[in-house]
Amino acid sequence: MAEAVLAPIQRVGRDAIRLERLLDAPPETVWRYLTEGKLREQWFMGGTDARPDSDFELIVDHDKLSQDDVPYPESYECFKGAVWSEKVLRFDPPRLLETTFEGGKNGTVTYELFAESGRTRLVLTHAGIVSASGFQDFGGGWTSPLAVLEQKLAGRSVKNFWALHTQSRVAVAKALG
Repeated sequence: MAEAVLAPIQRVGRDAIRLERLLDAPPETVWRYLTEGKLREQWFMGGTDARPDSDFELIVDHDKLSQDDVPYPESYECFKGAVWSEKVLRFDPPRLLETTFEGGKNGTVTYELFAESGRTRLVLTHAGIVSASGFQDFGGGWTSPLAVLEQKLAGRSVKNFWALHTQSRVAVAKALG
């Protein structure tokens, strides 16, 4: 198993961050990992499927993101099992998905998919971040699951998601200042 490499993150506005990943799968496969709850739970959060002009649920449970049996850190334990009701705002398969985040109270997330020689460039933009710590929280919160997705699509796994998440927070703090 190769350890995940954290990709760069950028602040792209007063309330937005952007991350890019080049994934080892065609856009149609990546699209399924974004929209199907059973596939999404393998790299981020499960819940129900995202469909055009509809609501869907995200369930916070990161137990499935590590190859090893790794306990939740105490500071994140309170989020385990939380259910967020989200709304699909734009749905253009397999090119563009935009949804609310945490019911819209923490903005929107836009996923753009670009085909590149049998692979997919995923551009994720999280906009509408209002808290000062949000850039750090959401930056770390996106960087580590995207690294899990990258590994999953390449046929690998991440031994310890929470160690990766800790690394991610440090890298994001350096990148965003």
